[in-house]
Amino acid sequence: MKKYILLLFSLLVLVACEEKKQSLYKIEGSQIPVDDKIVSNEDVEKLVAPYKDSLETQINQVLTFTKKDLNRYDGKLESSLGNLLADLAYEQGNPVFHKMTGKNIDFSVFNYGGIRASIPSGPVKYRNAFELMPFENKLVVVEITGKKMHELVDYLHKAQRAHPISKHFRIAIKNENPHKVMVNGNKFDENRNYYVLTSDYLQNGGDNMMFFKDPVNMYELDYLLRGAIIDYFLKQDTLRVTLDGRFQTVD
Repeated sequence: MKKYILLLFSLLVLVACEEKKQSLYKIEGSQIPVDDKIVSNEDVEKLVAPYKDSLETQINQVLTFTKKDLNRYDGKLESSLGNLLADLAYEQGNPVFHKMTGKNIDFSVFNYGGIRASIPSGPVKYRNAFELMPFENKLVVVEITGKKMHELVDYLHKAQRAHPISKHFRIAIKNENPHKVMVNGNKFDENRNYYVLTSDYLQNGGDNMMFFKDPVNMYELDYLLRGAIIDYFLKQDTLRVTLDGRFQTVD
């Protein structure tokens, strides 16, 4: 009799310990408006205050100076801010690439939409660098073929926008067709490969720049584009930028 009682007790324990299958019954949600009706928490504000003050001090630190407004709207096919961004990325990125490979970047290309803010005349601060490039985009170098270069030129030609390209690359359009393409003072050679500096976002086909996908080789510089911007600004007493005709139409 004791054996049966013990067996029955064991079965009851097993049944009680058996995991019940859980299933989703329903999902509910509600909107909580964030407005001036929300009362601030004094304890939280005291806790955050030292970090907020430290961040405000750092982000308002002056890096350099510009005598004129820099934006992406002051030219049809090139812009002051686009030229600055492409040139500084090349200047900061090429030494890193050369140290890695013993080679030099041919030119740099970025996208018009990647410029997220203008820089007004006057002191240029950390804040401006973060507003200009709020994303964590990294610099990469892609080795692309002459065929891919044709696709890049065709993309720029059809876009007719001030995509940032560095001074090492020049394109002239005549009668709605690419008329002349020069790289570092030499005529574009479709039989050779080119090393192009861009961002990891664009290398992955962002903004339909599909010519950067599946390159011959790709080199990650482990360098944020924003970091390159800040490092360059710190080296300059005053930013000097011109529209030099790197992308233009000719008669």
